[in-house]
Amino acid sequence: MTDYGLRRNKVAIVGAGAVGATLAYASLIRGVAHDVVLFDMNADKVEAEVLDLRHGLQFVPRAEVHGSDDIAVCEGADVIAITAGAKQKPGQTRLELAGTNVEICRAVMPKLLEVAPDAVIVMVTNPVDVLTLAALKFSGLPAHRVLGSGTVLDSSRLRDLIARHFGVAPQSVHAIIAGEHGDSEFPLWSSATVGGVPVQDFSMPGGTKLDGATQHRIAREVVTAAERIIRGKGATNYAVGLAATRVIEAVVRDENGVLPVTSLLDGHFGLSDVCLSLPSVVNHGGVGAVLDVPMSRRELDLLHQSAKEVRAVASSLGL
Repeated sequence: MTDYGLRRNKVAIVGAGAVGATLAYASLIRGVAHDVVLFDMNADKVEAEVLDLRHGLQFVPRAEVHGSDDIAVCEGADVIAITAGAKQKPGQTRLELAGTNVEICRAVMPKLLEVAPDAVIVMVTNPVDVLTLAALKFSGLPAHRVLGSGTVLDSSRLRDLIARHFGVAPQSVHAIIAGEHGDSEFPLWSSATVGGVPVQDFSMPGGTKLDGATQHRIAREVVTAAERIIRGKGATNYAVGLAATRVIEAVVRDENGVLPVTSLLDGHFGLSDVCLSLPSVVNHGGVGAVLDVPMSRRELDLLHQSAKEVRAVASSLGL
């Protein structure tokens, strides 16, 4: 493993909007990087965000913060997180954002690799599965060095809802959302556990088990969570900032952590040339391995349906 403590590491964040700024903030609080930089074409916005972050450096692990409307600020970055793109509007699906954000990715990716040729790319911009494939094709990088935040956030939402149903801590729940980060995503109920007990068998003393109707309600709440937040406050930023930071942390610290990131599938479950989220080993090189997690027949069918929907959008954009 790489001893990340022996050298300064640098995380570059492309886009100083709500998600990008929150990602920078979360990275500082968690002590993920020695140098956090923001790049945005809006010079006044990026300068303001950097100043605001710098004013809090006394209260976080030691780090430096810089920002610019010049892409050179990303020079030598170990990880580049891309958050730039059009925002999702109320009632709009993530896949409907694809056209605009793919073009942004096409324009920025070669320039980023000129200044940071060795970086691992973490896509956060939606639709993240399509954008991860786009970044991979526009960059020409090996597949393992391009990944997306995927369903890390969705899985956290799932664990929160299961935990609230049973009255336990979310950290005691292990459950994964797989497939698209979007409408066709689905929970892997067959491998979900609470305190090591299969979720379908778990109940608190005097409580009830998680029946099919409750599973359906929870799965639907996960899918519609972003829409509810966007309707109420215009954007999601806190949880996605933390989720993306967790992915970056696994890369920077060479953790070999298992996270449901999106990456290129190459024969996994009979799928190829599509980026979807499955439990994956994440380390300093990016995606170390995509795991062949056990799935029920229905879950496998849902994965293939999710792949079909994401692939259709990617194909319509020439990816």
